[in-house]
Amino acid sequence: MRIVITGAAGFVGSHLVDMFLSLGYEVVAIDNLITGKRSNLTVNKNLTFLEQNVYKYIEVEGKVDWVLHFASPASPIDFMKYPIPILKVGSSGTINCLGLAKAKGAKFFLASTSEVYGDPLEHPQKETYVGNVDPISERSVYDESKRFAEAATMAYHRFHKINVRIIRIFNTYGPRMRPEDGRVLSNFITQAMTGKPITVYGDGSQTRSFQYVSDLVNGITKLMDVEYQLPVNLGNPNEFTILELANIVKKITNSSSEIIFKPLPDADPKRRRPDISRAKEILKWDSKVSLEDGLKKMIDYYKSIGLTKV
Repeated sequence: MRIVITGAAGFVGSHLVDMFLSLGYEVVAIDNLITGKRSNLTVNKNLTFLEQNVYKYIEVEGKVDWVLHFASPASPIDFMKYPIPILKVGSSGTINCLGLAKAKGAKFFLASTSEVYGDPLEHPQKETYVGNVDPISERSVYDESKRFAEAATMAYHRFHKINVRIIRIFNTYGPRMRPEDGRVLSNFITQAMTGKPITVYGDGSQTRSFQYVSDLVNGITKLMDVEYQLPVNLGNPNEFTILELANIVKKITNSSSEIIFKPLPDADPKRRRPDISRAKEILKWDSKVSLEDGLKKMIDYYKSIGLTKV
C-alpha cells in the first residue's frame, strides 16, 4: 500500500505516518511546515517527505492507493494568523488532492471537523445536523473551508465516482500538539506547568469533549476498511465544562496556578459533544482512553521537549 498524507508533519498527520509505517506501507508525507514540524517525522526507508503547499500544486510520482487530506492549521490562534492559507488549503488544496486521487485511481480521505457544526443548536451533534455557522466570524475561515471541503469531496464522489471517506474530528489531544497551539488543553497544561495563571474564557460553563489521538487514529483506520462515503463523527462523548477541565489539569500537574477569567472569544461554541452512534454501528469503534490517562501522556511529552514545571 502506498499512501499520500497531507499535513503529515502536523499533530494528527504525524501519528498517522507512524501507524502506516509500522504496517510496512510506503508513505509520501506532504507538509509546508507552516505549523507542522519536520522533527515529528522519523527517518524510514518507506517514508518520502515533500515540503510543498498543497493549494499550489501536488506532484507525486508512481502509484498511489490512498490520498489522506489532513492539511490545515486548526487552532484558534491560527485562524487569525493564517486566515488566507486556511481558506486556500480547504478549497484549492482539497480540489488538488481530489484531483490527485482521480488521476491515480486512488481512494480519498478527508479530515473534516466538528467545527462544521458551528455553535450548535442541536446537542449532541449527529452527522445529519447541518450546523449553525457564522460565515463572517474570525472562526469562519476554518469552519467554512471545511464545509467547502466536504462539499467538494461529495461532488467528486458523485460525479467522478471517487471512493471517498469523510471524518468530522472532535477535540483531539496528545503528544506532538504544539505547546503554543492555542487550543484549550495545550493552553491549560503549559500554563499549569510553567506556573502562569490558567486562563478560562467566559465563565467556564461552556463544554467540550476530548479524545486521545490514538483513539482517533484507530477510528481512521477502521473507516478506511469499510465502504461508507458519508461523514462520520470521531470523538469522545464524555463532556466536561471548561472550568472542570482547568481544575483537572491543575490537579494532575500539581500546579499552584490560579484560574483567571477573560471574555469569551468571537463565535466560540457553547457546547460541543459528538453523537458517535454512526461510528459505533459502522466501525464498531468507541473511544477508549480516559481524559486523565491521556493528559498524563501529554504532560509527559511536554516534559520531554523541555517544558518544565515551576
